Amino acid sequence: MSATCLRTWLSERATACPWTFCLVFSVGVFTVARFLLKTSLVLAQTFVLPGKNLKKFGATKGAWAVITGASDGIGKEFALQLAAAGFNTLLVARNEAALNSVAAEIGMSSKTAGKVEARIQLVDFAKNDPSALNALKSVVSGLDVGILVNNVGKSHTMPSYFVETAEQEIEDIVTINVNATLRVTHAVLPGMIQRNTNEGAECRKRGLILNIGSFAGQVASPMLSTYSGTKAFLTTFTSALAEEVRSHNIIVQNLNTYFVATKMSKIKKSSMLVPTAATYVRSALSKVGLSCGAALTDRPGTTTPFWSHALVDYVIHLVGWKSLFISQSHKIMKDKRRRALRKLEREAKQQ
Repeated sequence: MSATCLRTWLSERATACPWTFCLVFSVGVFTVARFLLKTSLVLAQTFVLPGKNLKKFGATKGAWAVITGASDGIGKEFALQLAAAGFNTLLVARNEAALNSVAAEIGMSSKTAGKVEARIQLVDFAKNDPSALNALKSVVSGLDVGILVNNVGKSHTMPSYFVETAEQEIEDIVTINVNATLRVTHAVLPGMIQRNTNEGAECRKRGLILNIGSFAGQVASPMLSTYSGTKAFLTTFTSALAEEVRSHNIIVQNLNTYFVATKMSKIKKSSMLVPTAATYVRSALSKVGLSCGAALTDRPGTTTPFWSHALVDYVIHLVGWKSLFISQSHKIMKDKRRRALRKLEREAKQQ
């Protein structure tokens, strides 16, 4: 249809049904405008706009960052990079040797040696031990905590259907992914709020809580149903808590994470869609306060900071046909399970 024919056709429709034409035209304009606004915002936040400066949360001013699951992977990288940014770090996990190694690395690094302090706190979150959690609460109550990173997490040993998943594995995933986040946040948050409500010259309005989420919490992941459910919990919990503490100028964000090359993901090689833990954490800390790929998707408090993850997240919510992505995820998990079982068979034969 030529431009002249199109103008003629539109003119005829407008003359025949003026009110209907105006309504349809207005809806069309609104839809296109919203698409352009969302696309522009996603691209700007992901590739152009910087997040909040970490000095806002006490970097180089004696503030502490508390990181759970800090012995390896993403948690270790948060510890190293926050220390390099000028935070004292409290490293929390169950592996004493691994935590001491991370603390020693912070102590010997040319960027952090003699500038910040690194302490460790042993907690086995799978045990949900009240005494260990109370000890952690006692420790953090005496620290000026500017940042909390709820990183500790557990996934399934391998993809499996819920009815075939061991009860202990289900319990461990829920205890670590949900209860640990709640208990640690409940231990740290009162101090953040109290310091922000104190009057006088030393009053510093700041605080940041980062909950490490997953795409599995945004689009249900069959054969990882328990893990997927706990990450969906984090999304909702973060949205609610973020609103509760907004008046205290405390930021709470759910980091919507796709695959990262770590032991937990069992992916060794990085790629465009699978960054290293160091690259991922660098992106997350550079985009604090922004939504990136999660912008305007009715998920307040959620951010997808790594650029390729952000674009995938944007496409998923732009298409909006979640059942399609759930079905595709199911196929991927079935393939992962087949490969995991074959690996176990090979290892059994070698013994």
